[in-house]
Amino acid sequence: MARRGGGLLQTCRLLLSVVLFLPHEMTSSVLTVNGKSENYILNTQLGSEESLNCAVQDHTGDEGLLWYREGGAVDLKSENTVNSSAVCVSSISENDNGVTFTCKLQRDQSVAVSVVLNVTFPPLLSGNDFQTVEEGSAAKLVCNVQSNPQAQMTWYRDSRVLNLEKNRHQVQQTSESLQLSIAKVKKSDNGTYSCFARSPLQTKVMDFHLIVKDRGSTVPIEPIIAAAVVVFLTLCFGLVARRQRIMKLCVKGEDPQRETAL
Repeated sequence: MARRGGGLLQTCRLLLSVVLFLPHEMTSSVLTVNGKSENYILNTQLGSEESLNCAVQDHTGDEGLLWYREGGAVDLKSENTVNSSAVCVSSISENDNGVTFTCKLQRDQSVAVSVVLNVTFPPLLSGNDFQTVEEGSAAKLVCNVQSNPQAQMTWYRDSRVLNLEKNRHQVQQTSESLQLSIAKVKKSDNGTYSCFARSPLQTKVMDFHLIVKDRGSTVPIEPIIAAAVVVFLTLCFGLVARRQRIMKLCVKGEDPQRETAL
């Protein structure tokens, strides 16, 4: 029993010495971005400039850092990669909304902190604002929208909320568009439709012009071509027949003159 106890004690001492003499690089490091050690959302606005500062906390040796924008690596100067690293996001636009920046420890990229940009901006509207359709056909007006926070969308006509007719009008809204579908367009549908987008920041309006033209008469082209071919061939056969008859008459008229000449 004494030998077993002595062997166990030696094993514990060996393990303790291994732990004490582990390289400093094996110790865990903590990253912070702008003083935060966990992922977070950064609220900002159009045209703003934001600085993201990543730092290694309680490091005992130099640590390399990496920055990523979404899935792509950010190009950093060498002096901006050791122990602390800063990325500046300038002239922030609506396209930066929802973009993720991530700082990672180079030797262990599982150690990371991410920042998601939350860019607030008023509604931005776009779409095909002129459309011409035939009476009786279908029409679709699409009002594209970008907005943060999300805007409330409504179709108007003649300064009033559009009166939707059952089985003829259909409205579909997503986070990116407001669509108006009109089945069997009438002459009375001709006019201007307004897309209203309301957000806490601003209300924007875009006009869409729908022009309804008369239904074109459908002319059967193939029968006309066939009839034209028949008429053409008839004329050709008629001319050939008359030419043969004329030639016979000319020959008969020439015979007496030849006998007189002789």
